[in-house]
Amino acid sequence: MEASNAAATYGAHEAKWITISTDEYESMRRTIEILSDRDIMEQIEDGKKDSVKVIDFEELASELEI
Repeated sequence: MEASNAAATYGAHEAKWITISTDEYESMRRTIEILSDRDIMEQIEDGKKDSVKVIDFEELASELEI
């Protein structure tokens, strides 16, 4: 199944609805959950201030030679 950025709208009402995959819904729900957690957001901001080096998984695996 291919992901699409196009939104299909349904309904004759002024307030329409869209259908998204459960994966997309869960991703959005987790994002909202994280953004709503003040402690986690504070930790993220502290990390940015401390200039913590952030690397992706592939780079980490390469550094660890795994």
